[in-house]
Amino acid sequence: MERKVHIFDTTLRDGEQSPGASLTGAEKLEIARQLARLNVDVIEAGFPASSPGDFRAVQEIARNVQGPTITALARAVKADIDAVWEAVRPAARPRIHIVLGTSDIHARNKLRRSREELLRMGVEAVRYARSLCPDVEYSTEDASRSDRRYLFQVLEAVIDAGATVVNVPDTVGYAVPAQWGRLIADIRRHVRNIDRAILSVHCHNDLGMATANSLAAVRAGAQQVECTINGIGERAGNASLEEVVMAIKVRGRYYGAHTDVVTPELCRTSTLVSRFTGLAVARSKAVVGANAFAHSSGIHQDGVLKHRDNYEIMRPEEVGAGETQIVLTARSGRHAVRHRLEQLGYRLTPAELERLHARFLELADVKKQVFDDDLHALVADQRGTTNQTYHLESFRVACGTGVTPSASVVLRSGEVLFERSAAGDGPVDACFRAVDSITGLPVALKEYRLNAATAEKEALGEARVSLQLEDRTAAGHGVSTDVIEASVRAYVSAINRLLSMGK
Repeated sequence: MERKVHIFDTTLRDGEQSPGASLTGAEKLEIARQLARLNVDVIEAGFPASSPGDFRAVQEIARNVQGPTITALARAVKADIDAVWEAVRPAARPRIHIVLGTSDIHARNKLRRSREELLRMGVEAVRYARSLCPDVEYSTEDASRSDRRYLFQVLEAVIDAGATVVNVPDTVGYAVPAQWGRLIADIRRHVRNIDRAILSVHCHNDLGMATANSLAAVRAGAQQVECTINGIGERAGNASLEEVVMAIKVRGRYYGAHTDVVTPELCRTSTLVSRFTGLAVARSKAVVGANAFAHSSGIHQDGVLKHRDNYEIMRPEEVGAGETQIVLTARSGRHAVRHRLEQLGYRLTPAELERLHARFLELADVKKQVFDDDLHALVADQRGTTNQTYHLESFRVACGTGVTPSASVVLRSGEVLFERSAAGDGPVDACFRAVDSITGLPVALKEYRLNAATAEKEALGEARVSLQLEDRTAAGHGVSTDVIEASVRAYVSAINRLLSMGK
């Protein structure tokens, strides 16, 4: 039977320590409420002894957020423990979290105490905390660089003193997965009273292995993982909550574990934290990044459209990411283009699709991505150019300051090419006059509009032209990343419609 892994979220404490991140009390409360909707097991709401503002923020969360255990961090000193207790005691499930180093590096260079003194401090701190609160967590800071026998000794002693959770942190991201997994397994094997406490891990990402180390610990028997939304935290950050949770969900049989996290809330939580902290989520970020469920390779698009399991190991709706995205680029094949056109409501014949795909590729070579509005414009342009008498072959314009604008236009009718040149008030007017010279039709321009189909600088220009010939009026449509070309296409399209109406 799969065992439950508790998810301890420290976004509001360790995550807020990210350089550049800062949260107000109101923002912390809003994030805590969302974490409750996410159904994490524990929320570490802050470090109350650090400032009056942080104390008040932790207390507000304890008073107002229901569901998860609410905890906060304390050093192994009475004043810090008192501050945590006063802040979290309104919670339905309060916890005091104490941290004290166990590595010789910290003992010598930071705490300047002997191993024996630190052991005594830890035991006394746990006993005092247990006199206030029934749930006490003890963290052995810098455990990954600690002497193993001393680490085992500390864990046994604090459990005997009343710790209900013992946390083993890789504080500086020094561990590697195989080594870290062995340490957790050895703790379970050699710490005689480990069955009386929840065994937790807290991994940092300095070498990019925080998530991998956390999962290796789960595989080895860890019962709680401390992590943050979007992996934010000190230096390179912490284990990413969404990555840990989805790895356990997707590979539950391998890890022999599950969590109670409501995964469709993951993307919403990620967005909220990113917006409040000002820390952007990389597009390539696993699970919650904008590209996490986007496919741009033609081979991948074809495969995922045939069966999602070909290229997706989890569903976007499982994490609240909406739906699979087929990103149309120059690498997209006909299958992907046809699929998106059908989603937009268009049904094209094979011949129509072939012609449109050729135009699509021309456009995609200019733009990095082809959007829905581009497809609408391409379809409208293609459908406006059926039964053509004239086809635009090429054009050239000359214009600039102090130069009379002129244009040379080549149109094809059947197998015959016609070329004329003209001058005008601007390059577009010159092109229109050259076309009139070829067709010989006394048309009157009634309306001319030019818009961008999409917002980026490489957007398609979408031109619409209305022409009148005697008692007939016709509209033409043209698109191109060159606005002059779009305008000429629209003008020629309108002329073809007038000629068709005359016939």
